[in-house]
Amino acid sequence: MMEADILLFMGQSNMAGRGDDQLAPKVLPGAAWEYRAVTEPDILVPLVEPFGVNENREGGVWEPGMKTGSMVAAFVNACYRKTGRPVIAVSCSKGGSSIREWQPGTPYFKDAAARFSACLSFVESQKIAVHSIGMVWCQGCTDADNGMTKEEYKEKTLTLFQAFQALGVENIFLIQIGNHREQPDLYVPMQEAQEELAASVDTIFMTSRSFRTFRDRGLMKDSYHYKQEAYNLVGDEAGAQTGEILK
Repeated sequence: MMEADILLFMGQSNMAGRGDDQLAPKVLPGAAWEYRAVTEPDILVPLVEPFGVNENREGGVWEPGMKTGSMVAAFVNACYRKTGRPVIAVSCSKGGSSIREWQPGTPYFKDAAARFSACLSFVESQKIAVHSIGMVWCQGCTDADNGMTKEEYKEKTLTLFQAFQALGVENIFLIQIGNHREQPDLYVPMQEAQEELAASVDTIFMTSRSFRTFRDRGLMKDSYHYKQEAYNLVGDEAGAQTGEILK
């Protein structure tokens, strides 16, 4: 019987991936499968970049053609090297999305919950042994752009996490957001909120802070997004940290 870790990859554009899939690493044989809840819900597909490119649902997460290359291939490779178990990965991320749009009852939340539920049902039907269930989350730039307070961001992010934990997610693996290229202090309140959540809740783990370093390293492609090299570096770091926790 195959044993696997289920991971939901959720958040906004830097989770969705605005890089170049041709520059992403190839996924190691057997390291990861994508569960395509929208387009191919009856099979597992070997994970490739651009991850989740066609997983668009009208009335839910909808961004055709926007996912061009992400951190996920590097992440699952690094995680697999630590655990020796494949990842079953579910894509549900939306560029430009606010934490307010991910609250319970919203279209994005309901879409993500439906994808998660479909994955659990499929895995059970295939008699795949589930070792762990987690969410990988990278989001917050839009809320900082819109001037949300740190306190509101923390409260709404925790509400989202707790709602998914009630559905069966065990651990949250945070990838901290980076900095706005032209206004480098703009995202500091959200970064602080993410640090405080990871420090205060024992099921929330900070797995990478590297996005914060990429503005000064010339790895941003515009005010908000990163070159594929940056996604690869963060994916490798966060995947390795997640694998250590899941070992």
